[in-house]
Amino acid sequence: MTENKVQVSKILPVLFGFFVMGFCDVVGITSAHVKEDLLGAYSPEFQDTLSNLIPVALFSMFLIFSIPTGILMNRIGRKKTVLLSNGITIVAMFIPLVEYTFTMSLIAFALLGIANTILQVSLNPLLQNVVRGDRLTSSLTAGQFVKAISSFSAPFIAAFAATQLDNWQYIFPIYAVITLLSTVWLMFTPIAEESVEGKASSFGSVLAILKDKTIFLMFLGILCVVGVDVGVNTAASKILMERCGLSSIDAGYGPSVYFAFRTLGAFLGAFFLAKFASTKFFKINIVVAVLALIALIFVGDKIGVFAIYGIIGFTIANVFPIIFGMAIQSRPDKANEISGLMITGVFGGAVIPFFMGLMSDSLGSQVGSVIVILMGALYLFYLAFSAKEKTA
Repeated sequence: MTENKVQVSKILPVLFGFFVMGFCDVVGITSAHVKEDLLGAYSPEFQDTLSNLIPVALFSMFLIFSIPTGILMNRIGRKKTVLLSNGITIVAMFIPLVEYTFTMSLIAFALLGIANTILQVSLNPLLQNVVRGDRLTSSLTAGQFVKAISSFSAPFIAAFAATQLDNWQYIFPIYAVITLLSTVWLMFTPIAEESVEGKASSFGSVLAILKDKTIFLMFLGILCVVGVDVGVNTAASKILMERCGLSSIDAGYGPSVYFAFRTLGAFLGAFFLAKFASTKFFKINIVVAVLALIALIFVGDKIGVFAIYGIIGFTIANVFPIIFGMAIQSRPDKANEISGLMITGVFGGAVIPFFMGLMSDSLGSQVGSVIVILMGALYLFYLAFSAKEKTA
């Protein structure tokens, strides 16, 4: 009994770190507010292009810092690496309060991107230090569930800050306080770390894996699924504001619906994937997601738009782990290198929103954003039906 209590006391502060990991999904709300608050007079013709640079600034950091973080983690340890990410997160959260300008917003989210990259690379391995054997998989799933709750709650925290504190930007110091609590809790939790065996992956060894056609296609799949995920999050509020006349605060519940159903999809997906082949499940989900995105181009009713967000969130929820698993199973001898490469693929969250901004500004409508998201989903459709069963 005592041993179980000790184990739980070590697991909980690590799992709480996944809540901090979910802070990156506040980019959707921030992008909508920055467009409304700062870009109307600043650049009327390119409001979406510029506001979508917020997620670009954040997710670009995954391309730059994923592999170096793995090297750093081997030198200073997993726990210290997580604590470093928390420190950078706290700094990033106070920047918009010091000076709320477009430039400072970009700097803040670039720092948050660096912090989130470091956290995503180091937190899962840290969990391995406190959970062993069969319990590891369930603990990792619990961590992703905590992250999903964080993403889901962001619009509600922003609404609370706007209505009760008279400024939506107070979501940032609230996040800073939560991160500080996570830091202190983890700092005073003794976690033994094993010595690192072997050498860390280099840029060269990771990029060399892309010569494998299957891995290359899966890597593009990761780019697209993260791009679709971030793209829907980024466009959700703007679509509701444009088509339904909602305020930025009320429109912020659009991403919440998306994340709520993505959380439900991830939870139920664990049961479905135990009964169905991952490739078959992939095909069914992506077909429904593509149809929902096509419908989103035309639907203007508020209830209809919310319903489509729920469908997309539910069907896209398990695509990332399915593609990740397919990639690992195709070359189990290169599992470490492939893992690093897939994390680098989170950079897709910068690529698709950038083109969404260009397209929506060109068309003068958020329909442009939906078309770009649909293009990413269509690649996933191609991948789902071209993937060989042996990689599943």
